[in-house]
This record gives sequence, C-alpha cells and structure tokens, in this order.
Amino acid sequence: MRTRSDSSEPDGTRPNFLPGLTARASGGNWFRGKLPRLFRSPRGQDTVNITSTTDGHHSPKDEEPQNVILTFEENLGLHKYSEASQLLIQREESLFGEITELDSLARHEEEVNDLAEDYGILKRNILQTLLQSLKADANTEALTSAVKAIYQEDKQDGLWRQTDRTRPGWRPNSWRELHDATLHNLVNERMDYPSTPSANQEGQSSVEAHIHSMGRQLKDDLLMVVEVVRNCYPPETDICNVYARLYHQTFSARLRKVADFGLEDKDCQFLLRWVNEYYPGLLQKPALASEINAEALGKLLPPELLEPLEEQYLSKQQHELMTYIRRVLEEAKEMWNNGQEPMREDGCYVSPVAYDIIQLVNGMVTSAKTVLGDLHKAQSITSKLNGLMQSFKTFQDEVMRQNKPNSKAFTKANLGNIEQFRDTLTKNGDLFLEDVRKDCLSVLTDMKESAHMYLLSPVHEVLKPQYRKLGTSDWLNKPLFEKLLVSIQAEIQELQGSKESCHQELMSKFHQEVTVEYVKRLLRGEVKLKDKERQDKAYVTVKNDAERLHSLFIKMGSKEDWLKEILIKIAEVLKLQELPAIQMQVASLGSAFPDLSEKHVSALLKLKTNFSRADRKTVKATLTDTLTVAGETSAPPFFSKVQVR
Repeated sequence: MRTRSDSSEPDGTRPNFLPGLTARASGGNWFRGKLPRLFRSPRGQDTVNITSTTDGHHSPKDEEPQNVILTFEENLGLHKYSEASQLLIQREESLFGEITELDSLARHEEEVNDLAEDYGILKRNILQTLLQSLKADANTEALTSAVKAIYQEDKQDGLWRQTDRTRPGWRPNSWRELHDATLHNLVNERMDYPSTPSANQEGQSSVEAHIHSMGRQLKDDLLMVVEVVRNCYPPETDICNVYARLYHQTFSARLRKVADFGLEDKDCQFLLRWVNEYYPGLLQKPALASEINAEALGKLLPPELLEPLEEQYLSKQQHELMTYIRRVLEEAKEMWNNGQEPMREDGCYVSPVAYDIIQLVNGMVTSAKTVLGDLHKAQSITSKLNGLMQSFKTFQDEVMRQNKPNSKAFTKANLGNIEQFRDTLTKNGDLFLEDVRKDCLSVLTDMKESAHMYLLSPVHEVLKPQYRKLGTSDWLNKPLFEKLLVSIQAEIQELQGSKESCHQELMSKFHQEVTVEYVKRLLRGEVKLKDKERQDKAYVTVKNDAERLHSLFIKMGSKEDWLKEILIKIAEVLKLQELPAIQMQVASLGSAFPDLSEKHVSALLKLKTNFSRADRKTVKATLTDTLTVAGETSAPPFFSKVQVR
C-alpha cells in the first residue's frame, strides 16, 4: 500500500508559493511545474489545495471559486487523458529529478512501480479510445484528449533522449508508433469484418459481395475520418491521408488475394471496375477529395496482377463482339438468300447491320475504357474489326455478282450501312485502333465505289447509244442532248431507293460520270469546227448543255457544282480566236484542274481546224509552265478519267 511521503516541513506550516507550479487557468492550460513529494496524494496523484491566510484568518478571496485540480483517477474517469498524462509526466520529472544514481533508484522502487502501473493504465485507456474512434458513437472529446496525450508523451520521449540522466524503464514509451500500429490493426479488423454489407447482394457472386462490402466499409470509414476524426487531430498530422494510406494498403492486400485466384469473367470485370472506376470515383467525392491525395495512393493492384485480368476481360469482350457481328452478317445473308428485300423507311431501303454493330462497338469500347481506365487498351477490343469488315465486303460482292432480283435493293440498303460505318470511323475514331480505323475506311471506300458501279453500269449501258452522238455534227445541229437528258431523268427514277444522303452521293457520281463521258466524246474530234461561226455555235451548244446538265443533276441531288465549270471553260476555249486569250483560258483550266494533260489540250484545240500546229504547241507549253508552278489544289480528279487517243 502506497503512503504519503513524509514531510520535512514544520508541522502546521505551508508555503503559499510553489516553484514551477502554475494553477490551471480558465483557458485550459495545465500544470507544467513539478509537485514536491510533500503534496502527493495516497496513490501518488498530484493534488493541490492552496489556501491563502492572513494572521490565521481566511482572506476575503477564499470565498471566490478556486480552480479544482483533479486526480489521475478522476481524469481517467472523465476521459481527460491529456490531463492525466500531464500529471504522470509531472510525477516522472519530480521523481526522476531526485534519482541520480542506481542505488537511489532502488530507494524509490515503490514509487517508480506505482508510476509505471499508472502509465500502463493510461496506455490501455488511450488504446481503447483509438479502437473506438471510427464508431458512430465515438467520444470525440476523449479521442481529442487521447491524441494530445500521445503527442505529449512523444515530446517527453524526445526530452529524455537528450539527457544523460537515469531514465525510467518505460522511456521511450513510443506511443506515436503504438498509435500508428493501433490504427493499422483497427483498419485491418474493420476490412476483415465489414459492418456495412452491400444493400443489395442478390445476384452477386461471393467475390462481388466480398469486394463490395469492403468497399462500402472503406467509404463509410473515410467519410467518418474526414467529417469527425479529423477534428480530433492537429492539422499537421494529416490524419486523413494517414487513414487513406492504411485503407488503401489494406484494401489492396485483400484484392491481391482475390486476384491470385482464377476468377470467373464476371468477377474479373467487377474487380477491374473497383480498381479503375469505383475506387477512384469514391476518392473523387467532394467530401473526400478536399482532404485526401488520391494521386499519391496509386493503383490498388500492381501491373503484374492487373495485366492478366485485363487480358482475360479484353479477350472475353472481343469474343462477344466478333460473335455478335458474325451473327448480324449471317442474318443479313440469310435474308438475301431467302429472296427477301430489306425493309423500307420513308421509301428508302434500310438495313440494321451498321446500326447494330456500331451500337455494340460504342457500348463495349466505352465500357472497357471505364473498366480498364485506359482508352488504348479498350480500343484493342476492335482489333479484329477490319477482318470482319472485309467479310462484309465479301458479302456485298456476292450480292452484286449473283445479281438476284433483290440484289439492287440490298446494295442500296448497304450504301446506308457504309455511310454509317464511315461516319462512325471518322467522327468517333477514338473507338478504334488507328491502323484498324484506316483499314476499315479503305474497305468501305472500295465497297461504296463497287456499289455505285453496280448500280450505274446498267444505266450507262442504256444511255450508250445517245452518248455516241455527242461531239458529232448531228449533236451540233440537232437537239440530241435534250433526248439524253430525258433518258437520264428516266433512269434516275430507277436509282431511287437508298437513303437521301446516299442517293445524293450516287447522283453526284452519276453526274461526274456523264460529264466525263461528254468530254471524252467531244475530244474524239468527230466534229470539225472550221471557222469562227461553227466555233461560236459549239461554244453555245456546250455552254447550254452544261447549264441543263447541271440543272438536272442538282435537282436530283448532286452536289458537284464544279462540273459545270469544266464544260464552261472548254466552251470558252472553243470560242476564243486570239492565241494569248486561248493561252490564258487553258492556263486557267490547268490551274483549276491539275490533271489536265497536253493530250487533252491538243485534242481540244484540234477541234478548231483553223488553229495551227505551232499555236497548239505554244498553248501546250503554256500549260506545262502553269502546271509546274501550280500549288496544291483541292480539286477532285476529272481529266485523268477522260481517256484520249
């Protein structure tokens, strides 16, 4: 049993001043000085009862409220751990200030043991408070005081390290390290036994439910730290990031164990979503993002574990995409083989092939980007799309080759598919690997060209007899071109059936091919323009033909306004008589259309039979000079399609 130390002071006298002792003020400061052993309570607790006297009588000030100094046990009972720590530190400084040698330490053994026991009691109380700190009903005042006590004890450890005096056996007590270890154990326990299971675990696998429960626990606890626990720590401790690192490391360790097992595809995707989507999204919540440095935490799983999971996920997604696309193409083939026509919308043939495939590609790549957190990896889902696009082309080639009664309808519907694919590859190129995108666009260009040729070749065959009359004397003297326009208009009706934008492209192609045929027939030189009168007549005829041809095709949907310009410039060359003027006109034509060749110019000038060979040579030289200095032009090729002898 501990007893009060004997006093060497005369009986009945008490000093009214204690060196180093300051009473606790209303502001919350505590004792910093040492209490002489004279004033220790029976359990070694520091207590002070100071009464001012004047000639043996109480001072009037005795009636005023005095600061009450609680004992160690009383402070513990009120969870005032910081104050309790201060009392123990004062006892420690007083006791070990008197102990200078080991033999002296032995004489104070009982007091040392009592103090060690009290430190053990305080430590257990503080640890218990730390373990309760994440509970909804946690005592924040107790936690604040416990944290303060830990930092006080840490400071006291530092002071003892700086002295050569005999130190207590419990120094250093390393409560900062104990605090960190306790938080680590606390986080481990809460993640091992989550108290917040998923609200709806129906349909979830055991892996999904386990990961989801841990994730919810992590979220709830970090919110508790940010909203409550943070206020119990000094700002410089950065306690939010301390907890964030502990939860990150613990969650990561648990997920590593999960990833080490062979996962089903569904579980694999769920795990990847937690790593790349749910967890980063959780840390970006405003309440957490303002206090937690998510970037410093890094990924939940290392590359060596992530890569096999990513490969498994991508392989599954790619297989599903390819299987679906093959099924869509097979359904279209079966429909064609059965003699069915594509459905119509607003009078136009339409096919769901492109829409269905595009929707799936867009959904899969967009989802994979989220699941993997990497667009380039997500794009690899489409790595085999160019091969399937080639299969689509093969199907269209077969449709056109067999030329069944429903082949034209399917080809017109496919023009819509081609346009949709092309628009997606152009406007949403981030869905595809670049080499795949380019390959697919090349295949689609070939498909469109072959579809146009398939639809237009029979039309040109019908118009061929009238083409033959262009550039002849009858063409110059009779209204033959009017009949050609009527025939063209009739054939255009047969070309209807593709969606409006596709029909416009088809009409533009038709417009260009008719214009090429017109120039090709004219440059054959069957008509002889011997004098100015016939040359003027040819000018008027070509100019009028250009106007009417342009008017018809623009009305039918063509967007090729530039084709009229070619015919007008040719007409101007036929009308002009002066060599310099002809040189300027040919130079203008060559600048606008750099694929104009000397052969084309020579054939055109030969129509003017009164134009000398020397003049033709001069004009051709002018063209050569013009093409030499001509810069880049956006003009589409035209004359390269006009073959001349």
